[in-house]
Amino acid sequence: MRVWKRHVQLAGKGNVAGNQDTIFDVAVIGGGPAGLSAGTALARALRSVVVIDGGEQRNLGAESVHGFLSREGMRPRDLLAAGREELARYGGTMSSGFVRTASRDGDRFVLTLDDGSNRVARRLLIASGIMDELPELPGVADRWGRDVLYCPYCHGWEVQNQRIGVLAADSHSVRQALTFRQWSPDVTLLLNDALELTQGQEEQLAARSVHVVEGKVRALEVRDDRLAGAALDAGETVPLDVLVVSPATTSKANMLQRLGLEPAALQDGPGSRLETDESGRTSCPGVWAAGNATDVSAQVMTAAAAGLRAAEAINADLVLADTRRAVEAARVPSRQ
Repeated sequence: MRVWKRHVQLAGKGNVAGNQDTIFDVAVIGGGPAGLSAGTALARALRSVVVIDGGEQRNLGAESVHGFLSREGMRPRDLLAAGREELARYGGTMSSGFVRTASRDGDRFVLTLDDGSNRVARRLLIASGIMDELPELPGVADRWGRDVLYCPYCHGWEVQNQRIGVLAADSHSVRQALTFRQWSPDVTLLLNDALELTQGQEEQLAARSVHVVEGKVRALEVRDDRLAGAALDAGETVPLDVLVVSPATTSKANMLQRLGLEPAALQDGPGSRLETDESGRTSCPGVWAAGNATDVSAQVMTAAAAGLRAAEAINADLVLADTRRAVEAARVPSRQ
């Protein structure tokens, strides 16, 4: 028992990420807002924690963070840097790389990284986020996070009163157009041969003065590195300052297959996510998930909050495990 306690203390020093003999209390896969929030909370709970991150956060292409109280307008990279500093301040370990596989070894998890090294932990938190699969339309990928957007609460204020186009993908696009109408009187729904409006939808759009344009969108027009419009197959160009799209959001948690944990398809659109309970616990014992990995619509602040909630649940689970272990040890008669 004494050896185990000393081992855990060593794991929390923050400079042992490459020591494959270290057994961490918790390994966090993903170093975005959810993962860093969880890692810092666990380190403050005196848990040995390693946060493994490959540096491909979803919002890195955005100019700034919005909707995060006291961090409004902060650059995403600066927010992550501040989070890593806080993690290190409390003794957490940051490890660079991608987790390729996760497997169970008794009551521990073994993570194999892309460089061939391993990390071993008693519990896992998946905060690997999601990948946005953008529409296959020329110009969209180059302008993603600039004037090709998705979330009105992330960018609505910045694009207010501009000419906003919504590229239809399914019936959800009608809701998008009506929502962005809150920020601008000039909103156009581009049907893109992907949506046939019902009479009720037509009535809603007309009542809110949302323009509807039929026809297939061929490409985006850009002038002086700014979006200028959407070109249709028919030859017409719809003048626009902003284009709203609906990317498919695909889970990046494929490393969990050996644990029997697979992302589930979304019920209200293309994409996938990990299913959890309210605390972030998955169906795989010892594994939690937080942030966009389980909630594809989570913004930066809500993802960070989910990481904190999962960290509390993980620590509570470890407290019970530690107590069971201590009780079992106490029941063994001491040897003279």
